[in-house]
Amino acid sequence: MTGNREETVRTAFDGDPYAAAQGFALDDVTAESISVSMVVRGDHLNFHGVLHGGALFSLADCAVSLASNAHGDAAMAIDTHLALTAPTNSGDTLTATAIEVTRGKSLATYRVDVVRGDGRTVSLFTGTGFIRPATG
Repeated sequence: MTGNREETVRTAFDGDPYAAAQGFALDDVTAESISVSMVVRGDHLNFHGVLHGGALFSLADCAVSLASNAHGDAAMAIDTHLALTAPTNSGDTLTATAIEVTRGKSLATYRVDVVRGDGRTVSLFTGTGFIRPATG
């Protein structure tokens, strides 16, 4: 991993007010993956008392966004899919780990596994992004 990748990711994360408001933390940046976590708060819950799907989507989307922009080119999501596989409660810690599956000149696809602190996978997320090459 180059220091430039980590610097690019950390700068993007630090400039994301939505991620900060949700309480997301950037945990790990490697050459293969990017991990973002959150501790589920009361204001993340839905009317059933479990994590709102939108909050879970946001965590996974944050990881995909960082991974797709880590190369230095601007990338924007054009297609995403979230499968919910287990409930999450207030106080649980979730970690979303994004890995790049494919990357071409204009499209890239990522997989994000979101795992609870006890090791249970709570969602599977895929995202495809459009890459707009940086102009110099």
